[in-house]
Amino acid sequence: MNSSITPKTKGFAIIRKLLVAAFWLGMWQLAFVLVKSGLLLPSPYQTLLRLFELAGTVDFWLKCLLSLLRIVEGFLLGVFAGIVLGVLTFRFRLLKELFEPAVNIVKSTPVASFIILALVWMSKDGVPVFIAFLMVLPIIQANVSEGIRQTDKDLLEMARVFRFSGGKLLAKIYVPAVLPYLFAGSTTALGFAWKAGVAAEILSLPAKSIGKELYYSKIYLETTDLFAWSAAVIVMSMLLERLLIFLLDKFKQK
Repeated sequence: MNSSITPKTKGFAIIRKLLVAAFWLGMWQLAFVLVKSGLLLPSPYQTLLRLFELAGTVDFWLKCLLSLLRIVEGFLLGVFAGIVLGVLTFRFRLLKELFEPAVNIVKSTPVASFIILALVWMSKDGVPVFIAFLMVLPIIQANVSEGIRQTDKDLLEMARVFRFSGGKLLAKIYVPAVLPYLFAGSTTALGFAWKAGVAAEILSLPAKSIGKELYYSKIYLETTDLFAWSAAVIVMSMLLERLLIFLLDKFKQK
């Protein structure tokens, strides 16, 4: 544990974060006063009140859970495929040249284009999963390849001298070298997966989803609901990222 982190410094850090939050809530309230129209911009109080009203229903939690499951499924599939593709494209130059154009297309094409194409190819429920997968794959692939590339050459030479087996070389040299890149890529990819997954729900409108509620809130000019559901998305994204970081930290300690 870092001895420089004391309860006093932690307290100051919390106070700073609270002040930052208070500043932006104040700016939001000021904008509400200037606009003078809850239809265009609801106040923080109205948004929070509506969020609590929604959170008091079973339907709210069911929609949040189903959206979460879709996006997490796509994220996990993207991580797995990204690891495999990262290893293969580093190991075999032909595969790198083969997949590089496809990966570049995924990184440069607007996500809305893929959502529209996915609507032609698959069911509404499958679109958010596919889009989340598509956003995660190139990030993980690039990070895994870079982690392998940055493996300490002296350690590899030592492994050759002591004639490490393939399994031992993987466990003792490559995995520790790649894990920091994989962990960093995973936290970044999760944010992209969450945002893209919700965007896919807005366009594909699967039953019982956050995206569908956002879409209908906009259609029926229920701006307070729009802000409340958006706040739910932000809170869930932050909690999911914190959970991932917690799990990765626990894994590092093993």
